[in-house]
Amino acid sequence: MSIKIEKLKETKDRITFSIDGISNTFANAIRRSTFEIEVLAIDLVEFYKNDSALYDEMIALRLGLLPLKAPKTFTRREDCSCKGKGCLKCTASFKLKAKGPATVYSKELKAKGCEIVFEEMPLVILAKDQELELSAEACIGAAREHTKFLPGLVWFRSNPVINLTKDTESYTDLINVCPKKAIISKGSKIEIDPLKCDLCECCIEYCNEKNKKPLDLKASEDSFTMFVESFGQLEPKDLFIESLSIIDKNLDEVVKAIKKPK
Repeated sequence: MSIKIEKLKETKDRITFSIDGISNTFANAIRRSTFEIEVLAIDLVEFYKNDSALYDEMIALRLGLLPLKAPKTFTRREDCSCKGKGCLKCTASFKLKAKGPATVYSKELKAKGCEIVFEEMPLVILAKDQELELSAEACIGAAREHTKFLPGLVWFRSNPVINLTKDTESYTDLINVCPKKAIISKGSKIEIDPLKCDLCECCIEYCNEKNKKPLDLKASEDSFTMFVESFGQLEPKDLFIESLSIIDKNLDEVVKAIKKPK
């Protein structure tokens, strides 16, 4: 069976599509592969002054979750020619100095070597005469090492397989039963929107309670609706493509390991 992909909805930070011809295992492999995509995140923070209500660790955590875009020439520290010491090829530097009363936003970070995706993210509120001064470093990493390197979320659900018989297609009273409004009236008959149905089985429970013949409803084993949401470092479609590339790379490693002589 060939793979068929149909785009259902797309926004700036999310894409939804239907994919047919793959197994649940492969769909889950795509989801898990996002944890191997490498992106930039703040990894080290040094505080010189912090009079705010938040501990140093809390501010460092908030800084680590800032979505950052690294130059294409950036590399991991362990793969860099500086041998992990930190240089312009593998490390981005930041400085921040603020005094209250004020709300400190991410745009106040003076970045060198990268781009801050969202400049209006609040970091901390400073009261009158409170001060915050720090420096930070960001490096390339993957979410399998720490979740601050996660570029987005990928999740999926099985598409419903629905079979309406001559009896069940006339159950118009099911329209108000479905919490997702997936059941639609077509004259004296009903239709079910597979994109809205999430297999909650409320319709089947209702049929059983009313001693009616239940709908034939089950989860597909080779058809899924997939959702890809980006945190800003990558476009949603690029995030999905990168996940597939990682699967391909990992499979190549498996093949090499198998072919390697003992």
